Amino acid sequence: MRAFIQVLCVAGLLAAVPGPGMSVEARQVIDLNGTWEFEQTAGAFPPAKFTRRIPVPGLVFLAEPRIEQYDAYYAGTYEPRFNWYRRKFVVPAGLKGSLATVTLLKSKYVTRVYLNGIDLGRSIACYTPVEFPAGGAVRFGAENELLISVGDRKWLPSEAAGSTDKEKVTYWPGIWDDVSVSFTGNFRIDRLLVLPEASAGRAKIKVRIRSFQPAQIRYGDPMLDSCRVEAVVREKNSNKIVARPQVVNAAIKRDNLTVVEIEAPLENPRLWTPDDPFLYTVSVALKDLAGGSSDQLERDFGLRDFSRDGRHFTLNGDRINLRGTNVTLHRFFEDPECRALPWDRQWVKRLLADIPKSVGWNAMRVCVGIAPSHWYEIADSCGLLLQNEWLYWQNHGWDDQIRQEYTDWVWTDGSHPSIVIWDAINENWDDYVGNELIPELKRLDPTRIWDAGYMTNRDMALDEMDEPHPYEIGDHRTGYRDNPEDPPYPLGDLNYWPQQWASIQSSSAAQLVNEYGWVWLWRDGRPAKLTEGVYAYYLGKDATPEQRREFQAYWVQCQTEWLRTERSLAGVLAFCYLTNNFGFTGDWFTDIASLSPAPALEWFRHAFAPAAVFIDLQDGRYIHETPAYPAGGKLAFDLVEVNDLAKTVAGPVTVRLFDSAGQAVTEQTLTIEIPAWWKKHLPVAIDLPVASGGYTLVAEFRPEGIGAAGPFISRRYLKVGEPAGALRFYEPDPGRLNY
Repeated sequence: MRAFIQVLCVAGLLAAVPGPGMSVEARQVIDLNGTWEFEQTAGAFPPAKFTRRIPVPGLVFLAEPRIEQYDAYYAGTYEPRFNWYRRKFVVPAGLKGSLATVTLLKSKYVTRVYLNGIDLGRSIACYTPVEFPAGGAVRFGAENELLISVGDRKWLPSEAAGSTDKEKVTYWPGIWDDVSVSFTGNFRIDRLLVLPEASAGRAKIKVRIRSFQPAQIRYGDPMLDSCRVEAVVREKNSNKIVARPQVVNAAIKRDNLTVVEIEAPLENPRLWTPDDPFLYTVSVALKDLAGGSSDQLERDFGLRDFSRDGRHFTLNGDRINLRGTNVTLHRFFEDPECRALPWDRQWVKRLLADIPKSVGWNAMRVCVGIAPSHWYEIADSCGLLLQNEWLYWQNHGWDDQIRQEYTDWVWTDGSHPSIVIWDAINENWDDYVGNELIPELKRLDPTRIWDAGYMTNRDMALDEMDEPHPYEIGDHRTGYRDNPEDPPYPLGDLNYWPQQWASIQSSSAAQLVNEYGWVWLWRDGRPAKLTEGVYAYYLGKDATPEQRREFQAYWVQCQTEWLRTERSLAGVLAFCYLTNNFGFTGDWFTDIASLSPAPALEWFRHAFAPAAVFIDLQDGRYIHETPAYPAGGKLAFDLVEVNDLAKTVAGPVTVRLFDSAGQAVTEQTLTIEIPAWWKKHLPVAIDLPVASGGYTLVAEFRPEGIGAAGPFISRRYLKVGEPAGALRFYEPDPGRLNY
């Protein structure tokens, strides 16, 4: 700590003495991403030599040669180590006189930074930027050595905010976002937050300024300095200026942080939407009274308003229903197949942009742990709406530290238009977070909704939304017969709503169902740790991977239809799109590197179609208690029409009944019209065949004039008559995803 104080004193002396390098046209940045030297030690001292290389950003499992305890990490039996990163770089002589800051956008766990042998400091933040003034430690016109020590999660102090997930085994440490060293004058833009006010056609720019001028020590020493803050807004792609320069002359407190706010009206404002993710760039410059530049920083943003109207969300004043899924990136980090994929921008683009658009998703929850910065940049550019959740499942952290890290989280990520919901907690309660911190952070950022896990209006005064997780078979609603009063879930019955979820229909807060399913498989088709009993009951222990995948796809399709027909819901997000293979849950890929979809993902294209028609009929294939229909009789059922669009959707819907060989034994076509945001019931009756067996009822809807490629299929399996032996069912082809 003494060395760190000395560095600050030297930086203060430099700031007080004008020099040729003090005026900079813009912030000068040396990008330190790339290959670093790497080594581990058992003790807190640096290694005598470095024998490995590692990419930055990344995590320590990417070190080559592999660390000695590589396999032990995955088994959860490793011994904690200090992880040492070393990088050498040259600072141009022309920057002499400017002030340096070392920035690690995200690093975990317990980070220490040394520059040329001087200790710059320590941080326990794992999900927000780690920054240290470098001051007199820099060697201008010469080579510099940056040494970074990253500790283990077991060494996080008690006050650290979150970092606990009871479904994780391995918490890999490492520098997992960008690293740089930047050079400015005496005034530095510490944080830049751009908040849209779309209804007013303007942006509110919040600038937190760090002064490196020495604090007042003697009588007569100044406490404040004058700083000219200038903001210019351009269109990101065209570079056209759309807001004339806004100027504020501010009094900046020495050796401290000062917040300055600027409003920037935009000419002919263009809104950010999922279909048109239009981006602006704001450039903020700091100057002294003589006009000398001290710092300049740019930030992209989108002009959009996200709010709620009663139980529904609105985007730019219009209702929007969220349809999508979850990514649990920090669980994926412990997947041996993860490797460097999360830092491969093309892979991430396919994950966040290409596949969701082909499935009909407009939203995603970044669950139990936030993502590297480029994930949000990609979401901004492709129009994906995000619920952004901190890694806070179990109680871990002290109030003051939680406040510090959550506040920095909002400052750091709050300019991304893709983030529309801040999610403070997963499936938990915390009175401080819900009733003290969230209202405070709403004043910092009033443009977004806050979610606080399982806290509702019974627990917090500001209850904007709830996140119910209706896992119907997670609570033994499986037909295990371990509880006679707990009947099996009637899969496919769209009118079924058990009493335990009555609050979904009665609460005044917006209801976002962002988890459901409980039929997870690993990528090789084996049941996940939480679902072995489910598959044993429904399919038997000897089922093949293909049989399990068919069951999973059908189950999540039926459940998605069930939830989407409850029109009071603000959104439906299926769980889970990306996670750790061989973990408690599973995702919907068969190969993660190529993002090859499992059948469940292919069938989501039908269940999540913005305008769709679903069959309201209980399954007769997997729900053992469902009786067979009489051969040669009549079957009456409803089609349920749903529309998530702000306009009427029309088109033909064809109903067919297929025998086990895939031959249609009955067929009829109806023309339907679904009003905007509507739900309609359409009665249908068909003649059942006289031959006993397994049959597949299919409804194909071809919407007209909405740009979505149909047909969109709903299906139900029926038993007819008194068939002997094992039944076979025709499996409709969901079609390939177009990405």
